[in-house]
Amino acid sequence: MDGPLRKQSHYIFHGQTTSLCPECLALVPAKIVMDEGNVYYLKRCKTHGVSKALVSTDIPYFKLMQDYIKPGDRPLQFQTRTEEGCPYDCGLCPDHEQHSCLGLIDVNEACNLTCPVCFADSSTARTTHRPLAEIERMMDALVASEGEADLLQLSGGEPTIHPQIIEILEAAKRRPIRHVMLNTNGIRIAQDEDFVRQLAAFKPGFEVYLQFDSLRPSVLKNLRGADLTRIRREALQMLENYNISTTLVVVVKRGQNDDELGEIIRHALQWKCVRGITFQPVQDAGRNEGFDPARDRFVLSDIRKAIIAAGTPFTAGDIIPLPCNPESIAIGYALRNGDKIAPITSYFPKDMLVEALPNAITFEKYPELHKEILNFFSLATVECNNPERLDALLCCLPQVPVPEGMGYENIFRIAIVEFLDPHNFCISRVKRSCVHFVTPAGQIIPFDTYNLFYRDEVARKRMALSKAAGKGLA
Repeated sequence: MDGPLRKQSHYIFHGQTTSLCPECLALVPAKIVMDEGNVYYLKRCKTHGVSKALVSTDIPYFKLMQDYIKPGDRPLQFQTRTEEGCPYDCGLCPDHEQHSCLGLIDVNEACNLTCPVCFADSSTARTTHRPLAEIERMMDALVASEGEADLLQLSGGEPTIHPQIIEILEAAKRRPIRHVMLNTNGIRIAQDEDFVRQLAAFKPGFEVYLQFDSLRPSVLKNLRGADLTRIRREALQMLENYNISTTLVVVVKRGQNDDELGEIIRHALQWKCVRGITFQPVQDAGRNEGFDPARDRFVLSDIRKAIIAAGTPFTAGDIIPLPCNPESIAIGYALRNGDKIAPITSYFPKDMLVEALPNAITFEKYPELHKEILNFFSLATVECNNPERLDALLCCLPQVPVPEGMGYENIFRIAIVEFLDPHNFCISRVKRSCVHFVTPAGQIIPFDTYNLFYRDEVARKRMALSKAAGKGLA
């Protein structure tokens, strides 16, 4: 019989989530669709209609991320109640699914730069420094939630210009916090050797998180408003001289530095003090001058593919989802000898990582490997500051030789950390967030929602707009 032909959709409907309308920020349903090699959110707002946001440029990797999800570790205590629902009850509220793998404390708003890209909207025009007593109460709130906090990162503003930054670091080291990081643009480190000498006294368990977006002056001017090439070189030399463990953090923006990620990795390996690199796609939050989401967004999968294509030793099997928040964080580990590295992540038996680990099934054939993998991946920020952790894991993998006398300097890692904004916002990813800000009120709030809805009065107005739009009142 002849009859009308049914039309087939041009995309695959993979699932559904809750996202944000990019116009009014109302919570809206979003289809997760796969089309022409990419993954998108198709959103429908009652007021602003349909919008489309790129989520991933690698469908196989997007599917793989789902297989790495494992049960979350809950905090010891929550700070708020669940009343209005995510993301309006931060935090942490009992509806949150992950503890604080990394706690962030902004010690100031003051900064010695006014970067065109700054999620905190800090600038030279701001002069506020948080009092030491208040910062200590914030540290205590993190410890109360975690018992022994995995990692505290002191940020800002520019924390190195806080007049009591050394006292702040001393306060952190007095508390049960395994690892302390100082987030900095490197200016004071490059110019003040006595300050660097004081920082070196906090070793071990201390690391510098050094802003390092590009090797090209034009890119630094676009992202940071100044050519910081000399400053970055001199800061690295200071950190090298005092053997202070350093992680480079690279904010990636399409059309600016997305073509030099391999070059940055090779440059990092010239410095013994550099233990790894964290790549972050630009989060559309705070001050983000001239940002066009259709033109400038560069998602996690783009960064992963760019690193693999850049001719570095890291291959596809070497950069995998981090189980505690696999949709937002990818990691790769390597053993290091000078400027030579040998990635080891691909040696982890895939069937165990992909099938057994996320479902908490006992590793009947490899009980010790099960134990060590769970331990190895316990920090979402992948700061493997304890070399014994890696040593124990490698002992369970006969394919990988364990070098004698291996220390932190023999480990090199890359991480890709993607934070959420109105474009890629996803409720399930927010609930799994393990990178959290601590507030003066003792609340602990996911990085993603903090910058969107909680950071300052402007953010709180956005949340009010979002709530009103969701109720049809905007």
